[in-house]
Amino acid sequence: MGTNGNEEVTSLYSLSCRDRRFSKHIHDNVHGNIYLDPVPLMIKVFLEMTFCLLLMQFFLQFVDTEQFQRLRELKQLGLTHMVYPGAVHSRFEHSLGVYWLAGEAVHTVQGHQGSEINIERNDIRTVKLAGLLHDVGHGPFSHLFEREFLPRVLNGSEWSHEDMSVKMIDYIVDAHHIEIDSAILNNVKEMVLASSANASQNTVNEKRFLYDIVANGQNGIDVDKFDYIVRDSRACGLGCNFQFQRLLETMRVMGDEICYRAKDYLTVHKLFATRADLHRTVYTHAKVKAIELMVVDALTLAHGELSISASIQEPAKFWKLDDSILRQIETSDKQELKKARDLVLRIRRRDLYQFCNEFAVPKDKQEHFKDITPQDIVCSQKNGDTPLNEEDISVSIVKINLTRGRSNPLESIKFFQDYESDYKFPMRDERISHLLPAFCQDMIVRVYSKKPELVGAVSKAFENYQLKTYGMKAQVHDTPEKKKRRV
Repeated sequence: MGTNGNEEVTSLYSLSCRDRRFSKHIHDNVHGNIYLDPVPLMIKVFLEMTFCLLLMQFFLQFVDTEQFQRLRELKQLGLTHMVYPGAVHSRFEHSLGVYWLAGEAVHTVQGHQGSEINIERNDIRTVKLAGLLHDVGHGPFSHLFEREFLPRVLNGSEWSHEDMSVKMIDYIVDAHHIEIDSAILNNVKEMVLASSANASQNTVNEKRFLYDIVANGQNGIDVDKFDYIVRDSRACGLGCNFQFQRLLETMRVMGDEICYRAKDYLTVHKLFATRADLHRTVYTHAKVKAIELMVVDALTLAHGELSISASIQEPAKFWKLDDSILRQIETSDKQELKKARDLVLRIRRRDLYQFCNEFAVPKDKQEHFKDITPQDIVCSQKNGDTPLNEEDISVSIVKINLTRGRSNPLESIKFFQDYESDYKFPMRDERISHLLPAFCQDMIVRVYSKKPELVGAVSKAFENYQLKTYGMKAQVHDTPEKKKRRV
């Protein structure tokens, strides 16, 4: 009887996965209908000695919590919407997209290689849950919070949203009494951390490839990028000719790692190139960076009064922190927040820090490059120049690469010739095309004047710095005279 009960549960589970009537569906503007699939629970009815099936909305247990719903209040691209008005999409919809693509990826390899790689129901559930929750610990304003604000107020803080996501997952499970197998929970957390600096050092004995689907620490190809590249491009009104479907439908597991067809090499390259283009034209747009510099200054000025960083180790408090912190500063009447409030008002009124100029750090100087500070610019002034203070200047160092610094991520990817072959191999750019870039990272130094009347003085000091450091003006063109004369 036990065997028959298990067979019935398996049959009903398969039916529930195929029949979308049992699923919660959400219409997404990128992927269409996204289905939050139920999970079966086998209940034994002792009086009748029979088994029945309860379909539990497993994933909805996480989605319908205030901690996950908070992601609606975190814009995926932080402050980018102030330059690209359409970029108002949130981490909520991105997380649903990654959940969906994670499921599509694991179902694809299961469908093509199910008998040889032994993907089980719990494996599918684990990968999808990791995709759903991978950003649940994210801070406000995209990566500005952890990369620029926290290191300034906490002396080089190494806090990461991946670590907080792991803590938040545990908190959600405990606070909402979610029943989940401990092995599944631990694997979900390891998958979330897979591409971070704090990835587990424990060697995964089997199915290592599952840990590279959501956040790939091996070579950078993952469904997180599949989603945000297409989603961000669409929101900003930009074209996107990268087709993740081609990679998703043809990926293959070989030797416990995900490999791709050799004929798809240029599609893989396009993934990284498109991401780099988005960084250059959207994420690090000169005016976006100006606004980000102002927000970091405003948050720093408000930190003493609001203790913004006080919650970063406590999930019970951290989930209450979101992008609305800027509105809180703006609408406060507290005298202690006046300087921060004035900066926010400058942003609203488009009185931004003024971009003076930029230069790309020469390739041979990048390895030992030392960050340039406002002090370096001030010290480059000559006698008779308009005097500057460090507080008058902001410097932004922008790095744009293919996910692996100056290294080529494609060298870490394995390819196969066709589906009849069991041989996997790396490929080098020069064997494919001589038009592909020979260098994989740009480093750009940008200087901003916090006061429009000082643009000319800051620009001149910046030019002096370049001449002193490189023996030439590294910038492409001079700062426009019209901008210099602005008062």
